[in-house]
Amino acid sequence: MIPLPEQRKTFFLQQEGFEVKVTNVSEGYDPKEEVAKYVWADFVIYHTPIWWFQLPHGFKEYIDVVFTEGHNNGIYHSDGRSSKNPAINYGTGGMLQGRKYMVTTTWNAPREAFTLPGEFFNETSVDNGPLFGFHRMNAFTGMTPLESFHFHDVEKNADLKRDMQLYSAHLAREFSTQPDLVPAE
Repeated sequence: MIPLPEQRKTFFLQQEGFEVKVTNVSEGYDPKEEVAKYVWADFVIYHTPIWWFQLPHGFKEYIDVVFTEGHNNGIYHSDGRSSKNPAINYGTGGMLQGRKYMVTTTWNAPREAFTLPGEFFNETSVDNGPLFGFHRMNAFTGMTPLESFHFHDVEKNADLKRDMQLYSAHLAREFSTQPDLVPAE
């Protein structure tokens, strides 16, 4: 089985017109180079485990450091408001308009914990519940979402072969339907 980041990279390298840049936050990074990657990218794919219903500390730290470095350097120029009317337009100062992102997560929780009445997440999806702030953060930069993909029950009921097939199909579906997808020159 190909590890997930490698499978994702392999998928895109097999497609015509894609160039891939990868960051593994646990291996260190240069904030300026990371800002340049966001500015360069047409698509950003995040892959992360979810720990205690949130992003892991290292990933959250990466976002804090890199997005702060990106202030007036290509990620955002302000929060979007003006001093004339500071009550409106919050979150519209991003500089990454036209770019899209996808988030892929791994969970110990089964899918049913999000969908069934009486279960832990009260019928609230991953994207509208635990990842709501993550999606708003990306909107703040100007990016728009592609459909997320979540691996569930990875501790007690994993089916890697099935899940990787589903993920590959998801990538093919998402990236074959992009009307603004133009091959790199």
